Amino acid sequence: MSLILRRVGIDTYHENIAYLPAGSELAKSQGFNALSKVEVHSGTRSILATLNMTENGLVKQGEIGLSNIAFQRLGVDEGSPIRLSHPNPLLSFEFVRQKLEGRFIEKSAFLSIMRDIVGHRYSNIELTAFVIAGYKQDFSVEEIIALTEAMIETGERIDWGLPLVLDKHCVGGIPGNRSTMIVVPIIAALGLPMPKTSSRAITSPSGTADTMETLSEVRLSLEEMREVVAAEHACIAWGGSVALAPADDILISVERPLNLDSEGQMIASILAKKRAAGSNRMVLDIPIGPTAKVESSEQAERLKRLFQEVGRRIGLQIHPVFSEGLQPCGRGIGPALEARDVLQVLQGLPGHPEDLREKSLFLAGELLEFSGHVTSGRGLGLARETLESGQAWEKFQRIAWRQGGLREPRIAKHSAPVTSSISGVVEAIHNQKIASSAKLAGAPHDPGAGVFLEAKVGDRVEAGAPLFRIYAENPEELRFSLDYVAANEDIFRIRSARDVESKKS
Repeated sequence: MSLILRRVGIDTYHENIAYLPAGSELAKSQGFNALSKVEVHSGTRSILATLNMTENGLVKQGEIGLSNIAFQRLGVDEGSPIRLSHPNPLLSFEFVRQKLEGRFIEKSAFLSIMRDIVGHRYSNIELTAFVIAGYKQDFSVEEIIALTEAMIETGERIDWGLPLVLDKHCVGGIPGNRSTMIVVPIIAALGLPMPKTSSRAITSPSGTADTMETLSEVRLSLEEMREVVAAEHACIAWGGSVALAPADDILISVERPLNLDSEGQMIASILAKKRAAGSNRMVLDIPIGPTAKVESSEQAERLKRLFQEVGRRIGLQIHPVFSEGLQPCGRGIGPALEARDVLQVLQGLPGHPEDLREKSLFLAGELLEFSGHVTSGRGLGLARETLESGQAWEKFQRIAWRQGGLREPRIAKHSAPVTSSISGVVEAIHNQKIASSAKLAGAPHDPGAGVFLEAKVGDRVEAGAPLFRIYAENPEELRFSLDYVAANEDIFRIRSARDVESKKS
């Protein structure tokens, strides 16, 4: 039985969804029900989709509707004749079940899973099961290596034809912390290759790609990336636009709403994309703090060993460094607010976030030494000289213009301050909760939304003075964020002025 294709205009993100009217004759005759997997055919083209049933006339008898992404992937015109069939069994999901039971799975199993994920044969339910399997049943070192290799092998790879290709990455957990956008132009200004492909946010209010996108284009084709790198030694692009380890971007689509980022999948995700992007030497920033992703030095040491071992096996030299993760880095949290911090540091403007500047210089110095460009102890000084001379700012502008032009970041139009109830000194800022405040305000979906910190750890504040300001595109999201802040008084921990004075005495 042939059906007529309709595009129903529903955004289901990565998931292919097909829509039939309730009581569909075809559904009855073929035994299709809501959430059934169906193979959708048009001529020689086909996709796998999850079936939803409608009761409101969205699609009529004799029609089938497809969500936006399913319609795009099928690639035929509205009104085309469509056939449905039962799909072949999803055999790779048996390996997911095995992992959920705590059993070891081989590289061939990961390859099978990744191929089906990249082929869009996994629904969100099945993707979630894989994410939970990795979260609840820790992957062994061999499994992390196998998963990393499977992610690399099921996507594109870039070969720059260079003996040295540098990279820098942070494991995350610290809001702000947009040091990559400062490190890249410092390194490139010195003539070293650093083609940076970055991910979008998973559990944070912004990723490097989200922040850079408020200033310039990040959706570059491989050919466009090559042109930028040939001219400027570097780029700052979104890795998803060139299908580097594409299974990871699909997994991120379920990790983000679940707010999960398991250790094994995090390592595989980071290293698969770095190796697929052609990098062979990387400095890895591991911030440590009680409310960071990495809470202890013991956990940091474990991550260091895992990253180095997996990196060694896939041909990527890694130099891990530990940094302080007691509070956000910089003052802006959210794409546009973080971009504003980056511009202030690069331009050396008064009031720039000093902690973001110094961390960026430290990481750039470490990378210069790890690359062999300078001897030990000279990297930081050269990085500082490159930034203070204006060479890094000039290089950043050139990179941005090559990527489509440099624009001003736009901050959301609604805002409200959050003030201190007492006078005293800021002792701590809760990384995860301040990040949640920014996400509830709309970041990173609304690039201009987020949080701007008016005070940092060590600052003295007066009662009634602003601690931070929340920005949102609409009043409702601003209210959501403010309600969350009101229910979480430990976002800022302040030692009262009386306690400070008594401690001094």
